[in-house]
Amino acid sequence: MYHYTLSQWLFFFYFYCFFGWCFESTYVSICQKKLVNRGFIRGPFLPLYGSGAIMMLLVSSPMKGNLVGIYIAGCIGATVLEYVTGVVMEALFKVRYWDYSHKKLNFQGQICLESTLCWGLLTILMTQFIHKPVEHIAMLIPHKVLLLVVAVISLYFIADFVTSFQVAMDLRDILVKAEQAKQELERMQKRLDVLIAVANDEREAKKEKRLERREELVGTIEEAFAQLREALPASELLKEKREEILELRDRFIGNKRVGEEKEQSFIHNFIKRNMLKGNPTMTSHKFHDTLEELKKSASEYRRKR
Repeated sequence: MYHYTLSQWLFFFYFYCFFGWCFESTYVSICQKKLVNRGFIRGPFLPLYGSGAIMMLLVSSPMKGNLVGIYIAGCIGATVLEYVTGVVMEALFKVRYWDYSHKKLNFQGQICLESTLCWGLLTILMTQFIHKPVEHIAMLIPHKVLLLVVAVISLYFIADFVTSFQVAMDLRDILVKAEQAKQELERMQKRLDVLIAVANDEREAKKEKRLERREELVGTIEEAFAQLREALPASELLKEKREEILELRDRFIGNKRVGEEKEQSFIHNFIKRNMLKGNPTMTSHKFHDTLEELKKSASEYRRKR
């Protein structure tokens, strides 16, 4: 078993958070062909790698000298950690920061066989080669100096994590409210279809057309209001519905303005905008269209600047 002080454990955690950030940022930057500050938090840390490294040390400790045992323990331990972290983050933030749905033999898109096998290899690499010199460095640092270094990094890390957590919650609120607004627009569209049918003296409303993107819904509703404006003076039936039409229009204008203001506020914020930039593979099954529109808007804003 490893016998480290709390400050040494924290030093290892932060070291491997930084190591993971270097690895992921380099890999994603190469794939994206541009510099990407990878990760949930904005500083040079990836907490999943730090917690994963600590977990690897703990689960492999009873298997010292047994490479097969270390490999299996690393596969199981890291996969469980990745799955639990992914499920909790998706439940909290409504988005996935990684998604293996396109990989073969995946489970719920949170884990896959390929990553599990890689975790086992990484456990052997870390415990047999990487950790030994890192441990040596930690042992050379005087206790008081190490304590000071860890304390300073901890303050920065906590402040960064709290800020990033709030940004992620803001993104979640935008996605949830945008989906609610979209559902409201769909209900509004159906009612307007009926009113237009009345204006045209039709017995049935036109066939429902499923619109996936909010922009399409907005355009369709704006067109419907224009048609009603033209038909209103000549239709006695519509005159009776005048108050309802005005109410629908006011709700539409108000909801559209509020939604646009929230999204623009998010995109214009450097930290929030970089949350999207630093996680290009971020996805959401329930809020996919809204998230992609937000990413597109943020990317266009960066280009204009």
